[in-house]
Amino acid sequence: MNQETPAEFLKRIGNESGGPRDIATAALMLSAMDHPEMDLRPFTDHLMEIAEAAKAESAFARSPELAARGLSDLLQGRYGYAGDQVRFDSPDNADMISVIINRRGLPVALGILYIHAARAAGIKAFGLSAPNHFLLMIQAGGGETVIDPFRGGKTIEHERTAKPPPLTQPPPEGRKQMVKPVGDIEVLLRLQNNLKTRALAANDQKRAVEILERMLLIAPGDAALWLELGKIQEAAQALGAASEAYERSMALDRSAANAANEAELALQSLKRRLN
Repeated sequence: MNQETPAEFLKRIGNESGGPRDIATAALMLSAMDHPEMDLRPFTDHLMEIAEAAKAESAFARSPELAARGLSDLLQGRYGYAGDQVRFDSPDNADMISVIINRRGLPVALGILYIHAARAAGIKAFGLSAPNHFLLMIQAGGGETVIDPFRGGKTIEHERTAKPPPLTQPPPEGRKQMVKPVGDIEVLLRLQNNLKTRALAANDQKRAVEILERMLLIAPGDAALWLELGKIQEAAQALGAASEAYERSMALDRSAANAANEAELALQSLKRRLN
């Protein structure tokens, strides 16, 4: 039986419901798209080693405080992972292979490793989208705490996250929830979005298209991503590809009307240019 390519692995995730079974492996496969000749076994072995080490720490599940401390001791203490405060904007910090090699990364990249370790230990962990930052919720022993993977898994007071208790309830009417839970696909998209924004900042449209196409492997039903892809392709004068992307956006669920409607307007404008 042939082994899946990274693209096939990611496409399968996009076609399945519920997100990836292993978020760290999914992040590794996204990274592998940029390293086609690299042997992935040392990296998959490293992820397995982290998981096995986390499983061995039975104290993790007793309380959120013990879980947070244990995860920090494991990932920062034993393996040396830390936020890259020197080269924060380097694309390497959103590339899982480079993150594993350098032991440095962005909050979301490090957060994926913390989620990986926590879940291996039987602890519930998920991402929290915060303004200009990425945090994690850890739930263990009937309690919960918020940690900052960029700062070595340091615990963050709930008050500082402006999180309405409990997290699962909507914020009061008229008040925007500053911190919100995000699913694994959203976490992976956020990881890739860092690469895309850096490509656009460098005016590298080809690279931005490459990253967006990768994002669409795992989120083929995201109308906004298809719309953005179409806009970048149109700007790059790839008009046929742009038209196809706009049509894909329009064909998706009309309940997400903003992206679909904008795609329809963009397609009409594009057709006028071509006529």
